[in-house]
Amino acid sequence: MKIQLIAAGAIASLALAGCATSPGYGGGYNNGGYNNGGNYGNNNGYNQNRCTDCGIVTRIDTVASGRTAPSATGAILGGIVGAVAGHEISDKTGGSKGNQNIAAVAGAVGGAMAGNKIQQNVTGNSYDIQVRMDDGRVIVVNQKDLGGIRENTYVRVVNGRVVLR
Repeated sequence: MKIQLIAAGAIASLALAGCATSPGYGGGYNNGGYNNGGNYGNNNGYNQNRCTDCGIVTRIDTVASGRTAPSATGAILGGIVGAVAGHEISDKTGGSKGNQNIAAVAGAVGGAMAGNKIQQNVTGNSYDIQVRMDDGRVIVVNQKDLGGIRENTYVRVVNGRVVLR
């Protein structure tokens, strides 16, 4: 009985998936995302399938954080904290002296990497990314990394971040 229900559900899912269309494909004579300005139907030459949160990057400005710290401060402090934490955790869980030393070294390496990244996030520059949205608005989003974004690239603004589309 259960196998028959699972099989019926799978067949129904496949049948419905075959009926679905992807955005931008199909949809009639001139409603498939490729509008050359002709006046067909009642869309008055305007593409109804536009992306409301998409646009083109028109400018990128680097914003200095104004915060400074000696170059290796985060790595050193993170390494110290990581070494102590690794040693203490191994000590409290009954590790041998050799295991405590290995845990201290591993904690130091992990802590140094984490401390360095934290320092970069706090003292590093950010970017003001100006985007001319498809609907004509111009917005500016400030974020820490560009993630491959350059001027004149088509992007999407998602949760206050600019991402490649």
